[in-house]
Amino acid sequence: MSTAKGFSRRQFLRGAAVVGAAPYVIASSALGAPGQPAPSNRIGIGVIGVGGQGSGHLGAFLGNPEVQVIAISDVDRTRRENAQKRTEEAYAKKAPTGTYKGCTAYGDFRELLARPDIDAVLIGTPENWHSLVTIAAAKAGKDIYCEKPFAPTIAEGRAAANAVKQYRRVLQVGSQERSNYKCRYACELVRNGRIGKVHTVRVNLPTDRHVMGPLPPEPIPDGFDYDMWLGPAPWAPYARARCHGNFRWILDYSDGELTDRGAHVGDIAQWGNGTDRSGPIEIEGRGEFPTDGLYNTATQFTINYKYANGVNLTCASQPPRGVRFEGDKGWIFVHIHGGLTEAEPKSLLKSFIRPDELHLYDNTNNHHKNWFNCIRTRKETIAPAEAGHRTSSFCHLGNIAMILGRKLKWDPDKEQFENDEAANRMVGRTMRSPWRM
Repeated sequence: MSTAKGFSRRQFLRGAAVVGAAPYVIASSALGAPGQPAPSNRIGIGVIGVGGQGSGHLGAFLGNPEVQVIAISDVDRTRRENAQKRTEEAYAKKAPTGTYKGCTAYGDFRELLARPDIDAVLIGTPENWHSLVTIAAAKAGKDIYCEKPFAPTIAEGRAAANAVKQYRRVLQVGSQERSNYKCRYACELVRNGRIGKVHTVRVNLPTDRHVMGPLPPEPIPDGFDYDMWLGPAPWAPYARARCHGNFRWILDYSDGELTDRGAHVGDIAQWGNGTDRSGPIEIEGRGEFPTDGLYNTATQFTINYKYANGVNLTCASQPPRGVRFEGDKGWIFVHIHGGLTEAEPKSLLKSFIRPDELHLYDNTNNHHKNWFNCIRTRKETIAPAEAGHRTSSFCHLGNIAMILGRKLKWDPDKEQFENDEAANRMVGRTMRSPWRM
């Protein structure tokens, strides 16, 4: 396994043992089941954030012989210790001795990033942290899987994408619908002209009406580093309804449904439109925002985007969840998180993509596998940093337009609004000390 220094992980471990770094060295027989790669040839993984999504990724990693989870980080002591125990128990079942103690738990992700034996990290933190951890991981020489959305603001997304490029890291955004064959096939049909000239894209994004009234401050649970959980966000009194999975309904940390499942649906819309390395030029939206209480992201919305290629895209909080591409010769609809595809004429779904036509990249139909392959080959992933940045920007642009309540003109090259100082102030955010990009 290649490290940031350009030599194999096996060579590193051999050298580390000589200089006394034995606590990080795992015996070649520790997990050496027949037919599996030796530990020294596996990708050493650190998992940062083991809540809902992070826990799911951890489970997938533990069942994959290509990788070895060697460190966990989470600000919640209970969560990180449970994840550590889960990891060691999973590997103990595969070890000849029936025991395993090779996963270290950290409360601060920076301690995990300082480990030279970690090749790659999974970022499963709340959105508020995505860009800062990505930048720190890139500087530390780690390859990265960052959950969607790629960044909490447009400015931070640009900084994170630039850091990934500068430090030559392999990054996969958790936009796993790109590894769904039916989503990719639908986009290939559109981009190869099967529905003619595209004029309209409809993003359907049904949302739950997350509303929470005012809450009194609550005691911070023992073992939960709440100050670290807040990180660069403004200080606010602790409440259970604020933290963990609930963060996404609060504008200090998220754009709500727009950056939750909207990052999946919008990503496929941009991919099919051929604008996943660019963005819209005009945005106008209206939304319903709770006026009282803890949760304040939009509960209902309609956002209209215009692109330089003449396509008009509408994102609305209505079922079913998916993307409909409309052209002058037909339409195609792909369900997100379902995969069922519909089209008119129906014969579109039997269309064959010829060898001489555009084939959107994938080699696995498996999002993790694609990341692992690219770590080894140093090729770009199916959901790279630049595309992830443009997708999260798509979401943030819609939110900004709804909040300001007026039509906005956007320059996707300069990544600035035209003649709108108030809107440009919303491209970034002020970070709470001591956090900085």
